[in-house]
Amino acid sequence: MRILKQQPKIHVKTWKILCANVKDGNVATYIPQLARQNPDIWGLSICTIDGQRASFGDSKLPFCVQSVSKAFNYAIVSSDLGADFVHSYVGHEPSGRLFNEICLDSNGKPHNPLINAGAIVVTSLIRNHLTMADRFDFVLNEYKKLAGGEHVGFNNATFLSERDTADRNYALSYYMKENKCFPPGTQGLREELDLYFQLCSLETTCETAAVMAATLANGGVCPLTDELCIHPRSCRDVLSLMYSCGMYDFSGKFAFQVGLPAKSGVSGVMIVVVPNVMGIALFAPPLDKMGNSARGVAFCQKLIDSFNFHNYDSLLHADSKKHDPRRRIGNRDTEMIVFLLFAAKNGDFDLIRRMYLQGTNLEMADYDGRTALHIASAEGHLHLVKFFVNVAKVNHQPRDRWGRTPLDDARTFHHEDCIRFLLRQHSRSQKVSLPENTPEDMKEKGVVKNSSFFCRLIITDFSRC
Repeated sequence: MRILKQQPKIHVKTWKILCANVKDGNVATYIPQLARQNPDIWGLSICTIDGQRASFGDSKLPFCVQSVSKAFNYAIVSSDLGADFVHSYVGHEPSGRLFNEICLDSNGKPHNPLINAGAIVVTSLIRNHLTMADRFDFVLNEYKKLAGGEHVGFNNATFLSERDTADRNYALSYYMKENKCFPPGTQGLREELDLYFQLCSLETTCETAAVMAATLANGGVCPLTDELCIHPRSCRDVLSLMYSCGMYDFSGKFAFQVGLPAKSGVSGVMIVVVPNVMGIALFAPPLDKMGNSARGVAFCQKLIDSFNFHNYDSLLHADSKKHDPRRRIGNRDTEMIVFLLFAAKNGDFDLIRRMYLQGTNLEMADYDGRTALHIASAEGHLHLVKFFVNVAKVNHQPRDRWGRTPLDDARTFHHEDCIRFLLRQHSRSQKVSLPENTPEDMKEKGVVKNSSFFCRLIITDFSRC
């Protein structure tokens, strides 16, 4: 097992604190086997798309995937039969209703594959020409591929318990049968519901579920085996559905606050996918009023407070308080230095001004210690030299690795206007008179007046940005 090279700083350190502080929620009681779960269980596993892994808490305890299976079942069927065929039987939209409500959309189809009605129809599409045993084996083998061969089992006690309390799902299925929602060749409703309950009763751990989530984050390719398990389009589609419909009636608020595809189950499991980065699996049985793991939701909210993972977090103008592990350390600073120095070389005032308004440090230097002021002085761009000194208030005499200042560069390349301006700044900072042999035109105060006018011009121009 490869371990994360740099583990998340905030949440790993506050793991026990979060566990102690979040006491909300109650264990699901409508399925007898789930009602017996220990409410103090709290586990988390992470798997990145390159196979790095980290686990905390009760990450090795087995649990039933419950409704999380709906996401994987849809992805498997969509990969097998094609998204267009699947969506001829089930819609794409959030229902805005309870997950087990007896209702259909305006087209007479279940609203989406992640509510009970849609999930039952999707189950009926799974290799329905095979025997029930072969259909179950097919799905189980697909789950094991998604998990890179790690533990995926079956909890028969939960299956029997769920089947014994399935009146609502039977009513929903007969309603859909009346409305011709099932595909031709569908076996009896009891058989289809048995398969549906069996898939909800598949058993795994946080460590395995994190690998399965990472497979979705990796475009359908398992990060442990490099095997393509889900077609890329099906992977994209299931993430879209998880984003809009994956958290029951909390889906909209979760998308607003966290902004990541996720799917929860009544056992207390929750998977979260950070596309192109990693998969996260959380397990804590107490559920909130919406049926989601209370600790899992709290963890995700704290995660987004510290990491730049929200779907609509800017990658270009990111919150400085958030960490983005997708960027290599120093990448942004390196890019900024390159942009800044080339803008100074080319006399690109508009780009320099934008960088200044965005809060970029205009005193950044390259590996030789040369700043944008060095470059602008060497190139003779007086308007930039004045901007750096008068508006951005940079140090007007920084020294590079050879001890040279911008004034030295201006002298080397005979840029008299820059020489005069920098000498004036030097004399002000030193509070001494200019040398007696300084030419009279360098002593003129017009430079100061012009620079003041330049400052006013820049400030006036800010309104155009």
